[in-house]
Amino acid sequence: MTQKTVLVACVGKKATLPRPARDLYTSAWFKKASAYAQQIGDQWFILSAKYGLVSPDQVIASYDETLNRMPVAQRRAWADKVLQVLHHEVHAGDVIIILAGQRYREFLIRPLEARGCQVEMPMRGLRIGEQLRWLNRRLEGQHG
Repeated sequence: MTQKTVLVACVGKKATLPRPARDLYTSAWFKKASAYAQQIGDQWFILSAKYGLVSPDQVIASYDETLNRMPVAQRRAWADKVLQVLHHEVHAGDVIIILAGQRYREFLIRPLEARGCQVEMPMRGLRIGEQLRWLNRRLEGQHG
C-alpha cells in the first residue's frame, strides 16, 4: 500500500531541555510545517542536523548545528545516515514530501527517486515569509 511520508527540517529555535522532537523545535515555521505534515502524511519525521532522521516522539536534547554551515562531504555523510533509516520506512511507490531547504534535501532526492518513490518539494523556491503564508493557507484549507 502506498503511503505518504513528510520530512520536516529542524530549525534553530529550540527549547532548552530535552523533550520529544515534536516539542523541541519552537519556531512558528516548524509548528506550522509539523502541523501540516500531520494533516497530510501517513507518517512524518524531522530532518535533524545533529541526529539525522528523527521520529516526532523521539526524545532529543537541544543542539546548535545546521547543515547550512556544514561542508559538502559532511552533508553527504549526513544524508547517507538519514537514508539508511528512511529506507526502512519508505517503499517503491510511496510519496515523500520534503519541507526543507536545499542543503537538507540535496542528497536525499535522487536516492529516494531511485528507490521508486515520488519526491515532492512543494515549497521549493519560496522565501520564509512565503513558506509561512503557503503553510497557513493549507492549514486553513485554502489552496489558492
